[in-house]
Amino acid sequence: MDAKPVHLAVYDTFADWETGHTTAYLARAGYALRTVGPGRETVRSIGGLSVRPDLPLDELRPADSSLLILPGADLWDSGDDLAPFARKAREFLDADVPVAAICGATAGLAREGLLDDRRHTSAVSFYLTPTGYRGGELYVDADAVTDGTLVTAGPTEPVAFAREVFRLLGIYEEKVLDAWYRLYHDSDPEAFAVLQQADAR
Repeated sequence: MDAKPVHLAVYDTFADWETGHTTAYLARAGYALRTVGPGRETVRSIGGLSVRPDLPLDELRPADSSLLILPGADLWDSGDDLAPFARKAREFLDADVPVAAICGATAGLAREGLLDDRRHTSAVSFYLTPTGYRGGELYVDADAVTDGTLVTAGPTEPVAFAREVFRLLGIYEEKVLDAWYRLYHDSDPEAFAVLQQADAR
């Protein structure tokens, strides 16, 4: 596969469970995964996993990427440490390169003004209110939302988050994508059969 890598942001307290479906199946689809940290120093997830970033944020260019994934983290709500990642998301969106943000990362994008004129979702609408953003009327009460090249989701929807990323990148045809979602979100045994048939082709 000749696609550019997918970049996963990693920083202290990042929510390691929120992007697992997304990264695993993007890798299976042939995308190289690269982690991006504040620097090159090892970071630790909220679950205690240690990750040494493949590259620092200041070396990441939208032109070298297929997608930037921003997971949630306690740090999104405790200061401005992660603001550079929101600014990098602006660079990506300005360059028409997709960004996918889940959980607390949506608040970071709101503070950066990136949700002022895009349909979006998050944990709940009032979670974003303290950011002072102006996009409240564009909040959608849904499991995950795609607007152009931006995907947003709340912390309880890692499977829906992955589904929207796969749709945006064209990973699966719609019938297979629907089956994938029903299997991992609803434990639907009929969906498993559909996926097996697709894999056998």
